[in-house]
Amino acid sequence: MSTQKPIRRTTAPQITRRKGGEPIVSLTSYHAHTAAIVDKYADFILVGDSLGMVMHGMESTVGVSLELMIMHGKAVVRGTQKALVVVDMPFGTYEESPSVAFRNAARIMKETQCGAVKLEGGQRMAETVRFLTERGIPVMAHTGLTPQSTNVMGGFKTQGRDEDTWPMHVEDAKAVAEAGAFALVLEGMVEPLAAQITKEVAIPTIGIGASAECDGQILVLEDMLGLNPTPPKFVKVFGNLGGQIEAAVKAYADEVKDRSFPTEDQVYR
Repeated sequence: MSTQKPIRRTTAPQITRRKGGEPIVSLTSYHAHTAAIVDKYADFILVGDSLGMVMHGMESTVGVSLELMIMHGKAVVRGTQKALVVVDMPFGTYEESPSVAFRNAARIMKETQCGAVKLEGGQRMAETVRFLTERGIPVMAHTGLTPQSTNVMGGFKTQGRDEDTWPMHVEDAKAVAEAGAFALVLEGMVEPLAAQITKEVAIPTIGIGASAECDGQILVLEDMLGLNPTPPKFVKVFGNLGGQIEAAVKAYADEVKDRSFPTEDQVYR
């Protein structure tokens, strides 16, 4: 009889309890194979709507549909055992009202079996965060540079360069934390502001381009692996998979041209 203990997934409350402790590790993933690798090292995996740009060649995240998020969310959950899986709510699925947000968040949770959803926005979304969490849906909040709002922001711009805007960002963070969010992503934010928010909210902050002052960090997997030829300036590239893939494809193409690919008896044994 086996005495091996079953692997238990990390939960949203466990992430919250990491506030001020060991840094929280996170990466994005959009399919089962990479998720299985990331699962060994990450505390949570984000199925980000960045998949629209990374996987589907979109110019922004605005065109990502709920169905697309659910499809990729299912794949990531299938490929993982340990990490908390968080799925982004795409643009247009939660802004209208808390009840619309709940309907769509519940669908994501049911169909993907993920452990939480993420949505963008500060004070304006606090009511929705509270509505969802009171009804059993863990919510990760996201303030600072919010990609779904880049059409209003005028592009991907670092937040907090003007110190006069700091109180607004702090209030945004406090509002979603007090509404029940279990963690907060701070994106594209100057270090002193990220540090202040991290000190003033009771939930962990997860930085992406927001300095080491946060309680953890998240990166887009393809950016840190060198698959994006123009990664954001703040990204440290840990691999060169783009170059390796190109070299492998070229070697394969050369073999095919030389007619050195496998023969029938080598393939069917």
